[in-house]
Amino acid sequence: MNLAFISHQACGAHRMGAHHPERPERLHAIQDRLIASGMEMLVTHYDAPEASEEQLLRVHDPDYVRMIFDASPKAEDVLAWLDGDTAMNSGTLPAALRAAGAAVMGVDLVMSDRHHAAFCCVRPPGHHAERHRAMGFCFFNNIAVGAAHALAEHGLERVAIVDFDVHHGNGTQDIFEGDERVLFCSSFQHPFYPGSGAG
Repeated sequence: MNLAFISHQACGAHRMGAHHPERPERLHAIQDRLIASGMEMLVTHYDAPEASEEQLLRVHDPDYVRMIFDASPKAEDVLAWLDGDTAMNSGTLPAALRAAGAAVMGVDLVMSDRHHAAFCCVRPPGHHAERHRAMGFCFFNNIAVGAAHALAEHGLERVAIVDFDVHHGNGTQDIFEGDERVLFCSSFQHPFYPGSGAG
């Protein structure tokens, strides 16, 4: 059983400006390294589906989801800023839906025993997206969408999320705080953005 590698070309169309650090080249670097290391032959590639509204609403407030859809620019040369470092272009919403959908697909592939593990090579990232708010380059909380899908559709009673990043996964904590079915562990450097988690 090999690794599922889930991605989608739509993830490359999300752009937040020429000098923004969260950029499509991040995905290219991962894919290039996969080829250079010889691991390309050891994975099965999948195109990420779009997450459904039902899947998003398990972890995000309905008004927030509607705001993201409404804020999505129609023109290619327009950026809609949601906070000081998080912007949407016309490719953001399709990319964000595929990124969240990749987590759902990864859960389904592992739970069906088709693969022992799944890697989601997607963007935008998600762990800063809270139930009611986009922040830190994140729109939908991809891992939260996947975990909630595992609980709702696969009958799991407990899920563990291990978030290893230089930044605290504040959005994931916000979504699952108080939910005894989900163990959330976040390893991060402090004090760094967003300045939470140390307590």
